[in-house]
Amino acid sequence: MDQQLKDAINQQVTEEYAAAYTYRHLANEMDALSFPGLCQWFVAQAKEECEHALKFAQHLIDRGERVVPKTIEINAPEINTPRQAFEAALAHERKVSEQIRTITRLADEVGDLESRALLNWFLNEQVEEEATVGEILDQLNLVGDDGSGLLRIDARLGNRDIATPSA
Repeated sequence: MDQQLKDAINQQVTEEYAAAYTYRHLANEMDALSFPGLCQWFVAQAKEECEHALKFAQHLIDRGERVVPKTIEINAPEINTPRQAFEAALAHERKVSEQIRTITRLADEVGDLESRALLNWFLNEQVEEEATVGEILDQLNLVGDDGSGLLRIDARLGNRDIATPSA
């Protein structure tokens, strides 16, 4: 495996764990604001990001490479509303999407066809992730500060199963 690609995939393992940490932070913020459904949604999202990290790690291992941990750096802003939480989530998903596109371009550049199935899965997953978070944000924008609207969204998102995320 090309060294530059191997380094990029190793970095993505760390980025996926950073995403999980970010989502746990957002879950904590929603819990502090008494939105248990939104908290549960973010907890499930954090679990899904850990599974994504494992997919990248397993790809390296399957190819005879080592997973090399990197330092996790995140920005954990104070969140005061559900809308702020989902704005942060959407910005984060867009960042991850660009990271995946960069790795995909690199894999193409070095002719690493074996990574394409994994990367194509992630490219599709990121379209879904951005669409889902964007839809929730649209709904939050629609209800604004209406308490009953926020509680309905909270109840709906609280139905997400933490044990079996959508990845």
